[in-house]
Amino acid sequence: MPGPVLNSPDSRTVQTALDVLDGHGRPNRLTRLMPFLGPAFIASVAYVDPGNFATNIQGGAQFGYLLLWVIVASNLMAMIIQTLSAKLGIATGMNLAEQCRARFPRPVVIAMWLLMEIVAMATDLAEFIGAALGFQLLMGIPLFAGALLTALATMLILGLERYGFRPLEAVISSMVGMIALCYLLETIIGKPDWGLVAYHAFVPRFAGAESVLLASGILGATVMPHAIFLHSALTQGRIVVRDKKRLQSLYRFEIADVVIAMGIASFVNAAMLIMAAATFHTTGHAALGTIEEAYRTLEPLLGSSAKWIFGLSLLLSGLSSSTVGTSAGQVIMQGFMQRHIPIWVRRLVTMAPSLVVIGAGLDPTRTLVVSQVVLSFGLPFAIVPLVMFTRRPDIMGDLANRRLTTAIAGMIAGIILALNAYLTYKTLVTG
Repeated sequence: MPGPVLNSPDSRTVQTALDVLDGHGRPNRLTRLMPFLGPAFIASVAYVDPGNFATNIQGGAQFGYLLLWVIVASNLMAMIIQTLSAKLGIATGMNLAEQCRARFPRPVVIAMWLLMEIVAMATDLAEFIGAALGFQLLMGIPLFAGALLTALATMLILGLERYGFRPLEAVISSMVGMIALCYLLETIIGKPDWGLVAYHAFVPRFAGAESVLLASGILGATVMPHAIFLHSALTQGRIVVRDKKRLQSLYRFEIADVVIAMGIASFVNAAMLIMAAATFHTTGHAALGTIEEAYRTLEPLLGSSAKWIFGLSLLLSGLSSSTVGTSAGQVIMQGFMQRHIPIWVRRLVTMAPSLVVIGAGLDPTRTLVVSQVVLSFGLPFAIVPLVMFTRRPDIMGDLANRRLTTAIAGMIAGIILALNAYLTYKTLVTG
């Protein structure tokens, strides 16, 4: 991404951050934290994308509040994974794709690059479908036309990168805030049972094999390989320091960025499930199978305002996540290949398959499910190298993982990979 321009928002942000790291200025904690907020908010969009809409709404409609604890646990795991990704960029000045290229044999690098390109395309497919559905539900625009509008909006939003990192962070963070506001309103309108919400948020329970499958789906739609690659790129050159004291201080601020951003994403995911539980499960609509059905069912149950709020949140989710997905594809291609490729080519390669698939008229919800399976295949190739690299002092220096951190990250990686493998198997075998 472009470096700071004199007197630009980027240069002011970087200078303010360096002043804070040196212990100067900014009288209170909130104002000291502000220059460091941003990267995790962009990465967190992957955790509130249209794939999350599908799994969380199905989970709430079928099992009520039962699987709320899965969302809490998934987002806690995601916080740790995204923190490691941010730390890799801060400590090394290289993103995860660049580290893989530098440290793995060439055949492995080529295989990883091809797989991650497919993952980036599958990611954009899910996001484009979500945004196109949002356009269709709110405005009656056909899916393919909605996908073209999404492509145009994505290019315009990513065009902000020419002005530095801060304008893009501001736009994406605003979208995340609006999605959160939409679901706050949905939750209030739905009038959930807060006693059951509190209980199921912390008490792990299942209700048969189908609930295990849906729990796997919720987790599979939460931790995304492209977000892991992207987050390391967002921090690698944003604020550059090399001495131990400032590095550790910068890392602590980035942890706060992750906790706040992922906390908001966790709230949105929980609110999706809570709304579905309060609205659909308790009124005998447990068999809802698609996002479109959920949208149409909201109006007779909660009124037209709830339907429009839901549609708006879906549209914002699709637009913001398609932007982030395309940006991740750009990072992956550039990081693995390390050759100068025109930026419009890098973006077009990621977006084009989505337009082709949507233009072919495939079923949107089924296509969403297939895209999540593709992402599951790619997840090990993001998480395993991340844990491998961040545990090594020769790569990370003073920010290398402690043994306990590596053990926890390894355990989380094992859980995520096992549940994703189960989800992939059940999806492919049972259809």
